[in-house]
Amino acid sequence: MVLVAVEDYRRDGGAAPWQPILWETSSALVSTALFLVQRRFSAQHDVLVATPWRWFGQQARWLPLYWFGFAPLVFALRHAVYALAGAHYGHEAWPAVLAYEALKMSLFFGLFTTIGFGFLSYREMMKERLRAEQADALLREAQLERLTRQMQPHFLFNALNTISSLMHTDVARADATLVRLADMLRATLALGERPQASLDDELRLAQGYAALMQERFDGRVTLAWDIEPAALPTLLPAISLQPLLENVFKHTVARRREPTAIRVEARIVDGALLLRIEDDGGVLAPSDTPGITVVNLRTRLAALHGERAALSVSALAPAGVRAEMRVPCAS
Repeated sequence: MVLVAVEDYRRDGGAAPWQPILWETSSALVSTALFLVQRRFSAQHDVLVATPWRWFGQQARWLPLYWFGFAPLVFALRHAVYALAGAHYGHEAWPAVLAYEALKMSLFFGLFTTIGFGFLSYREMMKERLRAEQADALLREAQLERLTRQMQPHFLFNALNTISSLMHTDVARADATLVRLADMLRATLALGERPQASLDDELRLAQGYAALMQERFDGRVTLAWDIEPAALPTLLPAISLQPLLENVFKHTVARRREPTAIRVEARIVDGALLLRIEDDGGVLAPSDTPGITVVNLRTRLAALHGERAALSVSALAPAGVRAEMRVPCAS
């Protein structure tokens, strides 16, 4: 643009080529400064790039800055340089100047905002691709970990032992429990083949597991399922609800003689799934470090959703432990 302005100036018989250079560079400097200010305070809205109309709406709020800030700054800079050079900078009346510059900056604003949206969209696409690759790698690790650590041999032993004892007292219950165990193992393998699963699928696995555990700890545990229907299609990291429920049975129910009440709640809050698993008897010591289940799940959440997802474990008063997972409903 500087070269074009200089050539036009010479063609019109101008003898001071520094003037068109000043015109174009002053416009470039001021527009760059305004863009940096806009970028500095609008970067927090980059997460809205997945919903273009919201992102463009946030950017449009900055248009008055260019309308009322660009022309006064540019012309003040030009007047100052002309004064230092001992010359006078003449231009049209201010209303005409402001109207023309506002129209021009509107066009440039639209052009560069669209280009910026393209860059941000490409960046987010590359991030999502990287997260998908990380999630696939973590999924393979999670499959092995699920079969070797989280689905520990002692669980299978205890489940089969429960079935064995029921065979002598209630064959029908034993048979039903064996069917539940088989269904649960089959569901575990099916869910482990993909990085994400719907809450509906996760609930089937968790409820099958809970039924087995209620047979084992007969009379020592009650479960309440408070699930909002709108939350059922939301995607979670595959095999994420059942391990959290298993933690409650392993660290609370198995260590107490008193009855334990467990509550599983799922709600859609501010465009995200809020999933809570809490009990009324667990104890979380301040020095407790997160177990392999929590660490693994947090890693998978970060790989899939970045900072938009979270998993926290906290103590309740007077007793109990709550695990709370927050997952965005759409990427």
